[in-house]
Order: sequence, then C-alpha cells, then structure tokens
Amino acid sequence: MSSGKYTGFSDIAKQAMMQPQESMLEVKNKKNKLYIGIPKETSFQENRIALTPLSVALLVNNGHEVMLESNAGKAANFLNNHYSEQGAQIVFDTKKVYEADIIIKIAPPTLQEIEMMKPGQILISALQLATLKADCLHALLNKKVTALCFENLLDEGGCLTVIRAMSEIVGATSILIAAEYLSNVFEGKGLMLGGITGVPPTEIVILGAGTVGEYAARTALALGAEVKVFDPSIYKLRRLQNNIGNRVFTSVVQPIVLEKAITTCDVAIGAIRAEDGRSPCIVSEATVSRMKPNSVIIDVSIDQGGCFETSEVTNHTNPVFRKYDVIHYCVPNIASRVARTATYALTNIFAPILLDIGEQGGVKNMIWQKSGIRDAVYIYQGNLTNKHVAERFSLQYKDLDLLIVSNR
Repeated sequence: MSSGKYTGFSDIAKQAMMQPQESMLEVKNKKNKLYIGIPKETSFQENRIALTPLSVALLVNNGHEVMLESNAGKAANFLNNHYSEQGAQIVFDTKKVYEADIIIKIAPPTLQEIEMMKPGQILISALQLATLKADCLHALLNKKVTALCFENLLDEGGCLTVIRAMSEIVGATSILIAAEYLSNVFEGKGLMLGGITGVPPTEIVILGAGTVGEYAARTALALGAEVKVFDPSIYKLRRLQNNIGNRVFTSVVQPIVLEKAITTCDVAIGAIRAEDGRSPCIVSEATVSRMKPNSVIIDVSIDQGGCFETSEVTNHTNPVFRKYDVIHYCVPNIASRVARTATYALTNIFAPILLDIGEQGGVKNMIWQKSGIRDAVYIYQGNLTNKHVAERFSLQYKDLDLLIVSNR
C-alpha cells in the first residue's frame, strides 16, 4: 500500500467505482424528478443566468420542475413570460426559490442566500476561490450541502468547459471593446480597427497565448489588424499558431522586444492568467507612460491583479479611466457585457448535466460515474473535499472517492 495518506484507499475506491454494466443499467433506470431553483443574481453587475427558456423547456419536458425568481433573466433579455411559456414556475419570494432541491446560479452564494438554503441541498455555482470568505464556506458546510463549482467542470476531453467558453467570449469581446474606444465617439484616436486598402492596419499587442489570447487574435486578424502575441510559454505560442492557422508575430516575453511593441501599438490586451494567486505584472508604469496618446489598454486579467502596473479595477457603469493619456479598460466581468451570448454558452453546459442527474437517479450517481463532475465537487454532504480550499483556510478535507464508496 502506498505511504500517502489517502492514495491506497483512494485507489481501492476507484476500483470499486468500476461497476459491472448490469449495475450501471440498474442505476440508470432509477430516474429522479428534479426540483430546480434559479434565483435572481445579487452580485454587482452580474447579468448572466444559468439556463435559457428553451433549456427550461427541455428540462420540463423530461419531467422536471423549474422555479425561477421573477426577473432573474431580465439582465440577459430573457423575460418572465419567456420562461413561464416554457413551463417554468415564476415565484416572487426569494425564499421560495431556495426550497428547491437543486440551486443553480452564476455568482457564489452570499451569507444571506446560504441562510435560505436547506440542509442536504445541491448547489451549482461559481466558487471564486480568490474572493471566497471563511464565513461563507463554514455556512455551506454547516448546511451539509453538496456543492459543485462550475469553474472546475471538465468535459470529455479534460478541458475546463465553462472557463473555456467564457474565455472564448472574453477574448473576442475584448477586441470589439478596443474598436469602440479607438473611435471618436469615445474620444479615442479616431481609428477604424483593422484599416482599409492603402491605410496601415491597427497594431494590437496581446499578452498571453491562452484561450483569451487566441480568440482575441482570431477576432483582430479577421478585422484586418496587425497582431503580435507574447507569452512566457513557447508551447502556448506554438499551439496558438497551429490553432489559428495564420502566421502571426509571436514572441516569448523579452523585455526589450515587449517594450518596443507596447510603446508603438494602438491596443494592448492583457490576458496572462496565473494558476494560483496574482497574474504576473509584466508591463511597467514607465512603459505605459511612453505609449502613444489615446492608445487603449484592455486588461482582461484585472480580476487577478492585472498585467499592467497602471491597471485599476473598473466596472460596466464607469469602465474606463485615463492615465498618461492612455485609455484603460479594466472591467473584471467582461462576459456580462454580452450576457445573452454568455447565457447561451452556459446553458449548453448546464442543461445536459441537469438532465444526466435526473437520468442517473441523483447527483450521487452522477458524481459516481463521471470524473469531470467529481472534479467540480468541493463540498459533499457537508464534507469539504477540495484540497486547495482546505489549504487556504487551514481545514481538513476528506477524499471524495472514499465518501462516495462509503455512501453506496
């Protein structure tokens, strides 16, 4: 047996989870009727909603019941009648929504929302570990809920499916935002992003060759801009080149080369993410001060501190500020700017999961069978199961595989 604390027992648990097909078929036949609650988001400028009316119709047609708090979808331009016409029950009392067996929402629950939850409930929402507070975590543990954070949901290919979808949206949208602030309407340079025949193209520098950087580059190239991509990882740069199919300027982060590119560009996009903690700040205030007047900075990484030393958090109401005559756009939740598109992307992920929970006879069976769902569980029946959360708050955690097997 391994000397690790859980390794040996966890391996045994995983072997036990490899059931005969006959057993799996028996589980599948025990379908559950789900009672799903969708509360209205209270988080500042969170405009997205987890399910569209057509996804609600799909769930209702499969025998499930959906309760929606009044106007929960209004910010994404989905009205109450759109949901009620598809079979959702519209409720005006927030507490009534939290009587459902499954709560699905976008932002992490607040203390007030956790108080309305009932013991043993299932919660599907964001976790946002960087801003998670100890009192909220303890409140969830005391409610003995099973909580899944959608940031950690994995698809069949092992990709973080929600993160990928939102990153695609944010990458493309960041270029469209830059196009707005280059125009005269927003007191920019008066440039059309991309240019036309006989006019030099707009120069765009993208920091980061991940999903955000890739989709920003795709959009910028499609509009005719000249694109330069910087990233510390040669592997990510090569992957971006292969995925895009076009030869774009790529470079590892060489300070002299980067500084020259930043000080001569029209738009700089900051999209370097950190695995844990703060994103690397790779553009100094001195470099920003030498950028051309009315240039635009879009710092997508601002929720992790930002890639530019001059970045400060803004919001959708007051999205920009000027420093050294450079326009800074530093809104953390760019996806909420296009809330309807983001909602469509989310519902494509969440609706099949909810259907599977019903088909498999409950969330326990769903977790039992799908490793991509297991990775998203951070609380199971009141037990903390996420190592990173436990380490941050100096708490003990339990091995999820063992908990599942012991409850079979």
